[in-house]
Amino acid sequence: MSGLQCLAAENIWFDKHRYDEAEKRFYEGANGPTTQQQQQSSSHGAGDQELVTRMKSLELENQTLHKVIEDMRAALQKLESRVVVLEKSPVTTAGPCAKAAPVQAAPVKQVKVTNGGDDDDDDIDLFGSDEEDEEAERLKQERLEAYAAKKAKKPTVIAKSSILLDVKPWDDETDMGKLEECVRSVQMDGLLWGASKLVPVGYGIKKLQINCVVEDDKVGTDILEEEITNFEDYVQSVDVAAFNKI
Repeated sequence: MSGLQCLAAENIWFDKHRYDEAEKRFYEGANGPTTQQQQQSSSHGAGDQELVTRMKSLELENQTLHKVIEDMRAALQKLESRVVVLEKSPVTTAGPCAKAAPVQAAPVKQVKVTNGGDDDDDDIDLFGSDEEDEEAERLKQERLEAYAAKKAKKPTVIAKSSILLDVKPWDDETDMGKLEECVRSVQMDGLLWGASKLVPVGYGIKKLQINCVVEDDKVGTDILEEEITNFEDYVQSVDVAAFNKI
């Protein structure tokens, strides 16, 4: 009997490992995954959770960076707007200097040279006489004086302002006629009182609205408010309602 015939006669299970693998899968499907598979699944789940957390953190950082960039853009736009305004604003320059009056040069005396004797040399004046220098100086001085007189006659522009004041009393029992009399009693150089009227405020109380014209170099709003509020029996407060340059 040959070797193959002997093996065929033996009772041998050549595909046992396949059946064992199939049996293992069957029981795993019936009883659930094994502990090792559960651990592997848990590790995969933890890794996914960590990845999600990192992605959320990156998204939050991205939003913060976007906000910072927007703030920087807004600040840059404001800066550019201020630069444009400064570039468009007129630059104050000094007025042109007054031209000095031209000085007339002293005329040069023509000298005629002759071939005469030595006595004629005494009559030659190569540089002009002292009288001509004095005449030129006199003309220069006259021109300077005329220019100074002309400049002095030119009227000086006085800066003035129109101010509208609101003078408020303490209550409705305050004598508004006496209050206006006290306000107009404030007199100073460069101050001119104008029209006035009573304006209702509420609860029967009226305020005095009075106009005045002031010279800016002599009278200021602070001085006016201080002088008027000195009448404490009638005046509660003073406010500037309008201020206009004239």
